[in-house]
Amino acid sequence: MKKLDLYIIKKFLGTFFYALLLIICIVVVFDVSEKIDDFLEKEAPLRAIVFDYYFNFIPYFANLFSSLFTFISVIFFTSKLTSNSEIIAILSSGISFKRFLFPYFISALILAMFSFVLINWIIPPANKKRLEFEEQWIRNKFRNNDRNMHRQIRPSEFVFMESYNNTYNIGYKFSLEKFEEGKLKTKLLSDYIQWDTTMNKWRITNYVIRTFTDSIEVIEKGRKKDTTLNMFPEEFSRRTSVVEAMNYKELEGFIAQEQSIGSDNVVLWQIEKQKRFAFPFSTFILTLIGVSLSSRKTRGGIGLNIGLGILLAFSYIMFMQVSTVLATNTNMNPFLAVWIPNILYSIIGIYLYFKASR
Repeated sequence: MKKLDLYIIKKFLGTFFYALLLIICIVVVFDVSEKIDDFLEKEAPLRAIVFDYYFNFIPYFANLFSSLFTFISVIFFTSKLTSNSEIIAILSSGISFKRFLFPYFISALILAMFSFVLINWIIPPANKKRLEFEEQWIRNKFRNNDRNMHRQIRPSEFVFMESYNNTYNIGYKFSLEKFEEGKLKTKLLSDYIQWDTTMNKWRITNYVIRTFTDSIEVIEKGRKKDTTLNMFPEEFSRRTSVVEAMNYKELEGFIAQEQSIGSDNVVLWQIEKQKRFAFPFSTFILTLIGVSLSSRKTRGGIGLNIGLGILLAFSYIMFMQVSTVLATNTNMNPFLAVWIPNILYSIIGIYLYFKASR
């Protein structure tokens, strides 16, 4: 590695961490001003605000926008190199544009690996404390607003609830279907089902049980019935952000569990899993686009490069959000939804690279 490589790496990483530090300070100030009323109203202790919330909020926010600030850093310091004619001198000395990119990708690799470790193993436990603080001191109590919920609680057992009140742990218009060899054997219908905290069982109220045999149908009615089901109240009392507090191994196990019960939110969890790979990879794409855009002198100077770069970066982030929403609301594959923006902008980056290297 030559002095030139070390010089570019130092500039890259130095600009990145400096820009990130500045924006974190600004965001923390705005966040405090926005949430100060909640802190005062609910009398949140200062120690909890500093160490449980902001101490864990900073790494979450830093990683969330790390790709964007990688891009801004590349655009900013490369444009300065260009305006000072340093890149012309480098390329005139016999170094190819491809070789010129080497220290940039070394820096991007460092940041991508750092982001990958953060997002999969360091940030999840920090998020757990942050989310617990938000649940206690900032957010309103969680209410389950899902409708027409279907669950597979065992290979041959399926449940349905029209709605669920997680405050009192009551599921309304409950039904339970049991199958044998693909045929419906019993079906239970009830007005509602409620979790009994003393017995740790479900209490079914105003029920009708229909049992089907080869020749007859037996109907049983009752007022109350206690039963054990392979589902628990906490499954209906958690926010979708719960996965942010899981490391990669825990997330995989959680997805497998949710798939086995037929959860409606499996696609959301799979998107989160794919993001943990696609997000660090975006560092390389934005680095390539940033260098290709800002390595040539333009009439608009450094301001034009930064403006074009930020526009392209924000369009990339917006495209990632749009594709994940499409996967959530349609039958689009979560892997494709998350990786399509990376694939598309990789093509844009390669095009800009060949254009800049001429």
